[in-house]
Amino acid sequence: MDIEAYFERIGYQNPRNKLDLQTLTEILQHQIRAIPFENLNIHCGEPMELSLEATFHHIVRKKRGGWCLQVNHLLYWALTMLGFETTMLGGCVYIPAACKYSNSMIHLLLQVTISGKKYIVDSAFPFSCQMWEPLELTSGKDQPQVPAIFRLAEENGTWYLEQTKRQEDVPNQEFVNSNLLEKNKHRKIYSFTLEPRTIEDFRSVSAHYQESPTSVMTNTSLCSLQTQEGVHGLVGTILAHKKFNYKNNVDLVEFKTLKEGEIEEVLKHVFGIHLETKLMPKCSHVFFTI
Repeated sequence: MDIEAYFERIGYQNPRNKLDLQTLTEILQHQIRAIPFENLNIHCGEPMELSLEATFHHIVRKKRGGWCLQVNHLLYWALTMLGFETTMLGGCVYIPAACKYSNSMIHLLLQVTISGKKYIVDSAFPFSCQMWEPLELTSGKDQPQVPAIFRLAEENGTWYLEQTKRQEDVPNQEFVNSNLLEKNKHRKIYSFTLEPRTIEDFRSVSAHYQESPTSVMTNTSLCSLQTQEGVHGLVGTILAHKKFNYKNNVDLVEFKTLKEGEIEEVLKHVFGIHLETKLMPKCSHVFFTI
């Protein structure tokens, strides 16, 4: 595996000799704008592999995306190769329909320590829940970013990530009441602890979410990519684009229902993805919101 190939994949050409917050932020932003969050292999009849070598080949050489177990694993490797003090963590994702966090650890995220100060770094959460900058590991502090105001809170050793979002302007009236839109201004995202993890801790989770007929990943095909001004999302056959703060503290959210013949071109031109096998788009379980 070649670190230079990784940097070419994310389009990062800036100096990286300083292990500081600026370098970490720039690498994170380049990655989230180059590598989509996506689970399309599941809906193409192919596995989502867990090993670092397979992940590198899939994302860097084949120019695909992946879910958190792949994308954040790759980021962990790259940051470690540069010399950043990086730790894998595990999180439980908030399930709005059930009004609770997942019972098991299903999300991989990272902690990076710079000069004794700890930050949460995550390059693999879809749509507008994606952070654009590392979050200082401080409880109860509002941390405004372009997508939203993020906030970490700690209680009895468990940390909670939440955000406060803007109002939304939705020109497509048929989508105003869609389950794809977050109805609450304050959104819970996930909880986590600071216990160090390894990729092997997620092996059973990876298998479950690829094989279980009740898994959100088997029931919904997803693709999400951040841009300079917002985020593109594809859920089943519905294409969404959110432009952050397009006027007066309001986000613009536009939707389009794609025909089957349009999906391949959208994946190529919007998300930079070329599929080698046929995608069977699916959306029978809305878990994530735009």
